[in-house]
Amino acid sequence: MGDKKSNYLLGISFVSTIGGFLFGYDTAIISGCNAFLERHFELSPAELGWVVSSALLGTIFGCIVAGSITDKLGRKKALILAASCLSLSALGSMLPPQFLGDLENAYWFVSDAGMAYNLLIAVRIIGGIGVGITSVVAPIYISELSLPENRGKMVSLYQLSITLGILLAFLIDWIVLNQAGDLAGVISDEASGFWNWLFVEELWRGMFGTEIPIALLFLSLLFIVPETPRWLISKGRNEEAMAIMVRLNGRDYAQSAMNEIEEMITEKTNGFKELLQPFLRIPLLIGVLLPMFSHLSGIAAIMYFAPNIINESIQSVESAFLGAVLVGLVNSAFTFVAILNIEKFGRRKLLLVGVIGAFLSLTGVGILFALGSQYVIVPLLMYVASFAFSFGPIVWVIISEIFPTKVRGLAVALGSFALMVTGFIITLTNPILIENIRPSGTFFVYAALTLPAIWFIWKFVPETKGKTLEEIEKYWRVRNQSNSDG
Repeated sequence: MGDKKSNYLLGISFVSTIGGFLFGYDTAIISGCNAFLERHFELSPAELGWVVSSALLGTIFGCIVAGSITDKLGRKKALILAASCLSLSALGSMLPPQFLGDLENAYWFVSDAGMAYNLLIAVRIIGGIGVGITSVVAPIYISELSLPENRGKMVSLYQLSITLGILLAFLIDWIVLNQAGDLAGVISDEASGFWNWLFVEELWRGMFGTEIPIALLFLSLLFIVPETPRWLISKGRNEEAMAIMVRLNGRDYAQSAMNEIEEMITEKTNGFKELLQPFLRIPLLIGVLLPMFSHLSGIAAIMYFAPNIINESIQSVESAFLGAVLVGLVNSAFTFVAILNIEKFGRRKLLLVGVIGAFLSLTGVGILFALGSQYVIVPLLMYVASFAFSFGPIVWVIISEIFPTKVRGLAVALGSFALMVTGFIITLTNPILIENIRPSGTFFVYAALTLPAIWFIWKFVPETKGKTLEEIEKYWRVRNQSNSDG
């Protein structure tokens, strides 16, 4: 019986982590497309920044709508909407109108480059909406289904799935480029095969298209997973919630948990007014600033422009793509460090160590770029490692834990919104900064922006390991009462 319950939870967790995998895959797959998009569409640095960051603009909108969708319609339906957006975006990114090559024998409908560019932007934004919703809902979904003693690990597995998505995307980009060889991105006016069109001449189309089967798998499997019991209880659907909890963790635990959840979910939420209650002021500060600090360190720019950044120091496109694969490998490997240690050392300690490491390694990247060294990849990988066991997973763990159930969707949406806005700005400005203040100046800026994060974590972020979500809510209420009495 215990094995059946364990397998059921494992299956649910696997489905929800596909959302994280797609999040990472969608983030990184465009990194291999950048040079070819720039060449084929004849883009300026600002235009390249826009086509890459347009998905992040979509994530901002996705975060805005995710809070109300997930609290009103449920976690499951919100994830289905996200998967639909990602599927449409993957297909649309592969098939903007054809505007180059043998247009007399086109494989797709034909237009000018301007229309193709605008349609690519539009579907990237739609995909971003899917990523934004997933970034909000998937950690909540996993957090609300997990036991207190393994919740940190389970939510960290979501971050691991993001890093594995990034790694596979970098690897696929490198394989596609390697298979295309010297003809990569070389467009002929003569007739060629469909496969050659997708994976050699306009290989950015094929790179985007590899996301389609993953998105469709995610969409299909979501129809067979359950809603979270905590959301069902908040809507008065206690019998459904009880049945799911019994199947997940057994009747004894289910009854005990039901009583605790019902005790905390007693009032109707008032939306943003609820978040402004005195006892939630510090959680709200953490939920907004911690995600912002994570992206101010420049991680989005590195994931979106990894080959471009590495190529600035080694001047070899193929080696730069291989370097991006190394970035993905380190990112995944050090996320395991977080998973294995988050319940042992806690969220706060890992976060502090990782952010200090990020500051030192980003400074090292800036110094080596200034010296013209070819070994920039070394401190760059150290930064990725530091981020991967701290900011990467732990931000999602903390913001999915520190808010009451009735406003968790809205609060996490606000945190994700802050993260995505920051990531959008960092990604949009990266090509411009590299052109104007050079790579060295760019990374010195990112290093400086990590310093306030160290102080903030030390001052405001508490330890939450081993506590139930309801115990964490009580902690904030008691702390606020103590401060008021004091």
